[in-house]
Formats: sequence, structure tokens, C-alpha cells
Amino acid sequence: MNAEFIEALNQLEKEKGISKDILLEAIEAALISAYRRNFHSAQNVRVDIDRESGKVRVFARKTVVDEVADPRLEISLEAAREISPSYQLGDIVEIEVTPADFGRIAAQTAKQVVTQRIREAERSIIYQEYVDREEDIVTGVVQRMDNRFFYIDLGRVEALLPLSETMPGERFKQGDRVKTYITRVEKSTKGPQIFVSRTHPGLIKRLFELEVPEIYDGIVEIRSVAREAGQRSKIAVSSRDEQVDPVGACVGHRGMRVQTVVNELRGEKIDVIPWSDDPEEFVANALRPAKVTRVEVDEEQKVARVVVPDHQLSLAIGKEGQNARLAAKLTGWKIDIRSESEAENPAPEDAEAEDSATDHPPAADDPEEAVPESEESSD
Repeated sequence: MNAEFIEALNQLEKEKGISKDILLEAIEAALISAYRRNFHSAQNVRVDIDRESGKVRVFARKTVVDEVADPRLEISLEAAREISPSYQLGDIVEIEVTPADFGRIAAQTAKQVVTQRIREAERSIIYQEYVDREEDIVTGVVQRMDNRFFYIDLGRVEALLPLSETMPGERFKQGDRVKTYITRVEKSTKGPQIFVSRTHPGLIKRLFELEVPEIYDGIVEIRSVAREAGQRSKIAVSSRDEQVDPVGACVGHRGMRVQTVVNELRGEKIDVIPWSDDPEEFVANALRPAKVTRVEVDEEQKVARVVVPDHQLSLAIGKEGQNARLAAKLTGWKIDIRSESEAENPAPEDAEAEDSATDHPPAADDPEEAVPESEESSD
């Protein structure tokens, strides 16, 4: 190694942000192993690289003793004082033992160490970049797939899209561009692993942030999201400015903004509803497009009993209970839906089981599963 090598390390430090001193320390440690391996030496040695010239020297380190038991590790006091009269018992004497052809070994070892450290540094930079982007949206190109993942090229790294995190019936081919939501970033021996999703509720939030400037600017806020990926979603929005209609801002002129999100999600229907601090009003809003006659809430049981016109009952419940189920997830309330005629003339068994959920739809999920996803919700 020579001064040009030191200059190359200086350049690496500027370009890659890898400390030259850390690199040199790593090379010195690797050279100790290389010396012992190549010269079959069990000596206690130290390798020194001159920080200016790049010259490499190897020193055997021996302890000063009265009687030498192992000459590889010890030196007598008499021999030590021939080197320097100041040595005392217990001191460490360093004697240069640099082999004649050690420069070639040093160069090879240094190249390996530097290459490895550059690889580790680049992996660390990529990991840090993407771990800071968890719960964010990224756009990539589909490279390939196997029986577990789609592999999405994000530029400097591949993301893993599990087949279970794609929407029903959704398939990609090589070269397709796709937007995904980063769910987690993990370190591995082969570098950072980035897991993404197409079904996560957070994807809707991020897509709306891209399309609605009022959300990006903080004027409109997405308060809650409920999603059945590939089928239907509901988002609840509010505004910090009384002059800005949060629903209108998200829907856009002639529905263009919400339609852009729908197109990205391959036709998934999205209901945008106004958030309310009043649970009765919020539950009524969440059941849209059905019209609600009245809502009674049981704060203790976290149950909302909803009455709708007879002709709105099937709409409020939705196909296979979907509308009621999404409303429950969105609001965090169990929802018991009844028609006006049922409410006026309850069946005897219904009167006895007044606290139970409605038999019509799976009116709501368990409240633990129905907590509003305010942190992951998206518009």
C-alpha cells in the first residue's frame, strides 16, 4: 500500500461518508489475522499503517520477564534492555517483524476489507432511508414473482410484496409500475428487507395525500379509515378551516380526485364521509349512503342502535353486511340496525335481547377490532 491508497480512502470518506480512520483500523485488524494465517505465527502482533504514506509494518509484542518460557510471547529483561535501557519487568516490547512480501498480502486484505465496509455502509444508508419511510407510499416496477412475493424494484433496493398483501384478483406482470405502502423495514445479512402492501388502510391515506393538497397542507385531516381491500372503503375526514368542505376537497371537481384513487386501487369503491365528535351524528354519517332516522348510543356498552326507514334497511346493512361492518370499523362502535317498523313493533325475543347486536347484518365487528385507525387512516 502507498500514499495513493490513503488518498483513495480520503475520497471514499467524502463520497460514501465512511470514516478513513475506521477503515484503517478495520484493515489493521484484518492484517493481524492475515499475518498469522499466512506465516503460521502464534505471536502477539500489532499492525501499523502510516496515515500519510500508507506504509504497513508488523510488530511482535513481547512481555519482559525474568525467565523466558515462550519466546514467541516473552523476552528477557537483559534482551529488552539491549533495545532500550528503560525497559522494566512487565513492560511490552515491540519488535518489527514485517515479512518481505507482506505488501502484497496487505494490499489484497485491504481491498477485501474496504469492499466489505463499502457494502455495509451502503446497506446501512439504504436501511436508514427506508426505515424512516415506514408507513409511507413508494412507487416501483415489478421485476418478478414467486409463490410468495412480487419483487418490486425501488431503484437501489427491491421491496417484497407478499401475495397475501395484494387485493383479491390483483395480478401484476413484469414491468408494471405499482404504488405500495411500506409496512416494515428489517435488517438482514443480505441487506435491508422492505415489506410493502396493497391492502393496508394506510395506502388509501397516502394516496389521498398525493391527490388532495388540502390534506398535504394540513387543512383537511383524515380521522379514520375502514377498508375491505379490493371491494370498499370508508374514510372519515374533518377540516380545520370552516370555509373548506373536507368531503368536497377529497372528492374533487366532478369526483376527479377520488376517482384517481379508485383507479389506482383497481375500482375499489370509496365512501368519503364527514367526521363528527358527536357519536350519534358520526354513526349516522358512517352508514351513508343509507339515510338514518335516529341513533341511540349506549356509552357503557359502546353500542349504537340505529333506526332506518324500511326501504333503506338493505342499503344500510349492505351486501353481506359490508356497509354496517365498515361503519362499525370506522366509528369503533357496535352498530345495531333496525327498520322503523321493527323498532315500533319489536319481536318478543328482540325485546329480551335488546342489548345484543342486530340479527340482520353482522352489524359491527368486536369493538377491539373496530377501533378507529386514526394513525393509519387515509383519505
